[in-house]
Amino acid sequence: MMEQLEVLAPAGGWESLEAAVFAGADAVYLGGPAFGARANAKNFTREELARAAAFCHGRGVRLHVTVNTLLKDQELPQALEFVEFLCSLSVDAVLVQDMGLFALLRQRAPGLPLHCSTQMSLHTPAGVRLLWELGARRAVLAREMSLSEMEEVRGACPMELEAFVHGALCMCVSGQCYLSAMLGGRSGNRGMCAQPCRLPFAAPGGTGHDLSLKDLSLLEEARQLGEAGICSLKIEGRMKRPEYVAAAVSACRHAVDQGAIPPQLAQDLEAVFSRSGFTKGYLTGKRGAAMFGVRRKEDVTQATEKVFAQLRGLYRGERQNVPITLELGEEGDQAVLLARDREGREARASAPLEAAGRPPLPRERCLQQLHKTGGTPFLVEAAAAPAEGIRLAVSALNALRREALQALLAQRERREPVPFAAKAMDTAPHPRPGWERLPVRACFRSPEQLPPQARRCREIALPLTTPVKDLKRLGEEGWPLILLELPRAMFGAEERIRRLMEERMDAGFSDFTCGNLGAVALCRELGARAHGTFSLNIANTPALDFIQELGLQSAECSFELTGRELEALGGSLPRGAMVYGRQALMLTRNCPLANSPKGCLGCKSPGCLTDRKRKRFPVVCAKLDGELLAAELLNSVPLWLGDREDRLGNLDFGVFRFTVENPVESGQVLEAFFRQEPLGCDYTRGLFQRGVE
Repeated sequence: MMEQLEVLAPAGGWESLEAAVFAGADAVYLGGPAFGARANAKNFTREELARAAAFCHGRGVRLHVTVNTLLKDQELPQALEFVEFLCSLSVDAVLVQDMGLFALLRQRAPGLPLHCSTQMSLHTPAGVRLLWELGARRAVLAREMSLSEMEEVRGACPMELEAFVHGALCMCVSGQCYLSAMLGGRSGNRGMCAQPCRLPFAAPGGTGHDLSLKDLSLLEEARQLGEAGICSLKIEGRMKRPEYVAAAVSACRHAVDQGAIPPQLAQDLEAVFSRSGFTKGYLTGKRGAAMFGVRRKEDVTQATEKVFAQLRGLYRGERQNVPITLELGEEGDQAVLLARDREGREARASAPLEAAGRPPLPRERCLQQLHKTGGTPFLVEAAAAPAEGIRLAVSALNALRREALQALLAQRERREPVPFAAKAMDTAPHPRPGWERLPVRACFRSPEQLPPQARRCREIALPLTTPVKDLKRLGEEGWPLILLELPRAMFGAEERIRRLMEERMDAGFSDFTCGNLGAVALCRELGARAHGTFSLNIANTPALDFIQELGLQSAECSFELTGRELEALGGSLPRGAMVYGRQALMLTRNCPLANSPKGCLGCKSPGCLTDRKRKRFPVVCAKLDGELLAAELLNSVPLWLGDREDRLGNLDFGVFRFTVENPVESGQVLEAFFRQEPLGCDYTRGLFQRGVE
């Protein structure tokens, strides 16, 4: 397993790419002009991408390109054309988040390795197995997973697994953060995150920066991760400078190859960038206040010019790690040099022999000169020369060697393109539902929240953990169809959730809402009826078509879409959108309310964070058997579109999500909608009108 461990480095620009490769990366990941999750990095033009592909392939380094943002219908043609260009470069993998793009690429370029971005929020065996069955090559696992949870996923299917081992650690599960989008219109799911989480958000008794975690560093655990089934060790940092990239790659390289990091290198790596040091809390399961941290003055002042100068030495020149053989011989009056790599490529160079009678260059000197491959990526593992030497001057032999190596490098840089079948996108419009009043799906955190007005809803959703006796009672009392909400975070709990689903299906409750692909996979395996929620991040028509093919009965679209964008979605799957509720801005495995000397407060009711403008953001926890699965940070005010039915005519249902409301408040909201009256409290239109970047 150690031989297979890949050191995967970020590259935000050309100097960082060179730093990564020369410091010892096995693979690099980078973004193009658009559709990458780090839109504010320098990134690469198409011309630079072509050059980068040749540069990496010539040196035996794999190139992964990010196309891992959510896409809208009008952006898909451009994204497909960009991936077609990447196929012409024969890149080694494309990272994707958007399920619509994933489905389209499986059809158009089945030979292209697709890696599922960490933005897909993959953290369960069933979710990873589903994507493996659908043709994905690799899954980038959620940063929040423990070592044992990674091992569990490894046992589920042969999917390649990639894990982050160093760099910035978001408070939120990747792909589930809407904080930047809601507060500033800059979507993290579209590569535009403004990092508002690093600003003051205060929990009771906390530090005042209770959404800011320390940076992650699992470099010392590199071999443990390999033994757990991880094949690729990913370094975060496409926004970081080349010295940081070189330091992280070199440290990871030492950890993999030697099992230890030189103390000075470890010290320099922390100096070049950290936030109050590092954490490995998720891997060990030791979550809590010790994981929180901010960028302090002493963190900044450690990064001196002396440190940067030392780190620049890590990537000053070519790293000679491409094994080749060289064979020097004679053919007639020509000296011939053959250069071969392990993949069977061969380059040939020739030069005239010196005049007869001139003393030959001794064999030992020939071999000595052939091994001088400095300034190239080649490492001579075997060389041969005539026993009697050869009639060449040293300068002529050096020129012969350079010519052969340049020709071999040029061969290595060329790759056959990946076949791509360009097809026109054919999207059928969604049939107008034709309702007089928008049907309502009302979601509650417990049966105690249910008001009498909920009887007028088409469906109600309750947590999966709702006791079977309560579900049966509600059924006997004639309440609407009950959907059971599967947890958005299922870390280490898949089998327990499966058993709860089976118990409820045996009792006659077989409709479940799914907010992640792991939940979708469980419904498919159990033969349950699945309904998608907002956190599946469905933003385009092919994504709706894709999840319909997976068997979903209906889906709630992303609340990052505007009303016009919702209305334009095609396809036949019944779809809805959130009409009322405090939108979930974050999903986190480390509760921000636990960042206090007391640790977890065991909240009986939702707590709050307060921002610098004194706005209060509720925090609600989801637990299973008393164990925290995740905490949700909610918006300070609810969304309200109940008076905009004129803009919701393409929807089949509206979602009302009740979180911190009591039964009276829930009833008042539903009453306002049914009677077409004002809401009667502060609210936001969310992104329905202004949209996101």
